Order: sequence, then C-alpha cells, then structure tokens
Amino acid sequence: MASRLDDKTVVSLVAQATAAPSMHNAQPWRFRYLADERLLRLYADPERAMPHSDPDNRALHMGCGAALFNLRVAAAHEDLRPETRLLPEPQEPALLATVHLVDPAGRPQDDDLARLHPAIRQRHTSRHPFADKEVPEDMRAALRDAAAREGAELSFPDSWHAETVLDLVRDAESRDVIDPDVNEDLVRWTRLGDEADITVDGVPEYAFGPRRRDGSAPVRDFAGRRRTADRGTTSFEQIPHLVLLSTPGDSPADWLRVGQALERVLLEATLADLATSLTSHALENPGLRLLARDPGSGHGQVQMVLRIGYGPRGPATPRRRVADVLETG
Repeated sequence: MASRLDDKTVVSLVAQATAAPSMHNAQPWRFRYLADERLLRLYADPERAMPHSDPDNRALHMGCGAALFNLRVAAAHEDLRPETRLLPEPQEPALLATVHLVDPAGRPQDDDLARLHPAIRQRHTSRHPFADKEVPEDMRAALRDAAAREGAELSFPDSWHAETVLDLVRDAESRDVIDPDVNEDLVRWTRLGDEADITVDGVPEYAFGPRRRDGSAPVRDFAGRRRTADRGTTSFEQIPHLVLLSTPGDSPADWLRVGQALERVLLEATLADLATSLTSHALENPGLRLLARDPGSGHGQVQMVLRIGYGPRGPATPRRRVADVLETG
C-alpha cells in the first residue's frame, strides 16, 4: 500500500486548485480527501450556482474544470501522478471528478504540467486596457496547442467575426439592463465598499477596473448603475484580440474538459507575459450563444470568449480558506 500523503501537501494542492477562475468568482467547488486511497473528490457546490445567468450550470462546470486542471499542475509539481476521472458516478451528478494521487513509481515528472506551476499564482483577470500590439503567431500556435491537449479548440476569429462577437456582447449588456433576474446574480456576487476589503469570494470593487470611455473591449461593468468609488474612465483598445474556446459537444463532460483547456490556455498565456480576461456575457443567453459560432466553419459549441494582449495583469481576487472547501474522511 502506498504511504499516506501528509496533510500539508493535501492542503497545498487544494489551495492551488482554488486559485482557478470562476464565473463572478463564485468558487463553486468542494473537495473531499480520502486519505487511505490518496483520492481527492471534486464536487459542485449548488449553493454557489447562478440560476438566472447559468441555469444549466455550464459555467459552474467550467470553473470546477479549471480548478481540476490547477490540481493536476500542482500534483505534477509535487512529483505526483494525477490519475483523473470525470463524472465517475452517474448516480451522483454533483461528483464532477476524482483525482488519484499516485507516486511516480520510476516515471519521470510530467514536466509539461509542472512547468505551468509558477503561473497559478501569477494569473489574474485584467479588466484594464491592453496595448495595440499583435500577439505573435508562434504564441497563438502555442495557445491553440494548449487547448487541443485538453480536447478543446481555440480560434482567433477574423475581424468580421470578432465584430459579430462584440455586437453580441453589447446586445447582452442591453438585455441585462431590462432583466432584473440576471442582474440579481451579478449583485449577489459583487462586493462594494467596506465589504470588498473583507470578502473571500465574489468580485471586489477594486477588481472592477476603470470605466470604459471608448473602445470595443468586452469588459463587463460589474458596478452597473450602483454607486461606487471613483474608478476613473479610460480608453480601451478599438480592436481587441479575441479568442474563442469551443468543444465538439455540449455536455457536462465537455464543460469540464473545456474548463481544463481554459486554465491551460490562461497559464500558458501568463507565462508568456500576456494579460487575459474572460467574458461569458453573450454566451449566457442561449439565442446569442448560437450566433457566436463562426458560420464559416459551422461546428463546435462556443464555451468562452477570451480577451488577450499586453497590459497589466490586474489585482488578485480573494479566495475562501481551504478549511471551508476541503473535507477529509
């Protein structure tokens, strides 16, 4: 029987897993560690679901998939081999994945995962302007490869397609103004004033970024019509570098896979000194989401829109304590 992992290692692995991005930083995950089996079980946390913005829990699965990928990277860094199963028990849909932490047994460390480890803590969502500077083709190829390794497709839309996506984002913004239910989710997961200084989840006011004076960058204004501290206004890029992340199917397993692909892409970009932000805004409405697909290719399901470029990385956002998300037994 393999020796048990010490508690410090398990806590460290989970802490790094929870550095992953999630919709509105809701952190919709729970973990249970079975010490005798050296098995981590990843669960969805239904109390952190968004019934109006994410009724199918697609974004919830993607956030948990991103946490799962961070866990794999952290395990490789510890010279452990993470043997992962998605949705291992169909009768228990809240159990999204299991990770068996196996000793390498003479196998070399998974350097392809382990080298991404420094980026886990460096990666932050940036809601600031990016420079008008092209992303080199070799970097684009590396990001495409990162997505493909996790079973997803990453594409850089042509200018006309990118403009279509931007129009969909603007359409989504307009719909939000007249839909109090969608606004309810946003208000629940944003933190204003003194609450921003003590919160452990959600999007704090200091991470909203400046207000957009002009430009086309798809950066959601988390303040909405609420009064906030003066964030200033500034110009954003006129032609943002957008990236679409897609999967062949649209099932919970696809959502978990694309969450892992998303985090692999984000960590690769971070190591290359690229700033990143995410927008699922236009994808939260089923009708708009269908229109985000490139009609020229006509295949795949668009799961996330990324904005990448050169600029400030943005501030770190808070995370819950490991003790609040990890159960041992």
